Amino acid sequence: MEPQLRTILFVPGDRPSRIVNALSCGAEAVAVDLEDAVAESVKGEARETAVSVLSDADTSMATLMVRVNGVRTPHMTDDVAALSTLLAHLDAVILPMAESADDVAHLSELLSSAEVDAGVEIGSTRVVATTETAAGVLAAREIAAASDRVLTLLFGSADLSNELGVEPTPDGGELATARSMVVLATAAAHLRKPVDGPYLVLDDETGLEESTRTARRLGFGGKAVIHPAQLATVGKTFAPSPRELAWARRVDDAFTDAERAGRSAVRLDDGTFIDYPVAHRARALLRSVLAEGGTTP
Repeated sequence: MEPQLRTILFVPGDRPSRIVNALSCGAEAVAVDLEDAVAESVKGEARETAVSVLSDADTSMATLMVRVNGVRTPHMTDDVAALSTLLAHLDAVILPMAESADDVAHLSELLSSAEVDAGVEIGSTRVVATTETAAGVLAAREIAAASDRVLTLLFGSADLSNELGVEPTPDGGELATARSMVVLATAAAHLRKPVDGPYLVLDDETGLEESTRTARRLGFGGKAVIHPAQLATVGKTFAPSPRELAWARRVDDAFTDAERAGRSAVRLDDGTFIDYPVAHRARALLRSVLAEGGTTP
């Protein structure tokens, strides 16, 4: 079963103590960042530091990812080669600035070489491709379908906002179209729900919650976070609420009865019309909770 990705905590690759703390602070996934969080002048040092720390760290508490530098930089090849010693317990590599299927193919080729060197199964390292430019968003469908390695897409709101010259807001209206295109691309490629970019204002609980709720309403399955203090709000917002679970159970019970009676549609007592698409959505929600070891009402 693939891991939940409701929260991905990003941590700089050149900060050893932060890496260790991030792995045990409750994030479902931790992304050790060799790209934007690291100054150009210390890229090599950060790479060595991250690999050294992760080689000795307990990575069993969270899904482990590393964000490498992009295809159009001089660092990606060295980044991926350095990760070969970690591939046995590295779940995914995050590809920044993805703008085409060729970008995914290039990373996949480098990963295959690293997997051979590491003696692990070729293709076992997954890729989370980041669509964070106008070109990337417009190519989201081909990026999502580029390789069996692609686990999902990550929406990069900060870089896209900069390119478009718009100010990011908690309700996200300025990037709603772009976000929806990423959601549609992952669905068309039959991938898990995409991950939204982080809310960059710390100590703004109201804004964080609004941003997270907006992402969930649009169809995202999780959100990147930049500080452990954001984990609780993001995790709670993306988790099914008691009200949603109660609704799913009512729908499942009513539709099960309808199917037994030879009907493929039924109306709840509150007037809600249920057919197969609604029933499938309710049952998928219930299955997701049971898969995590939870119980449903």
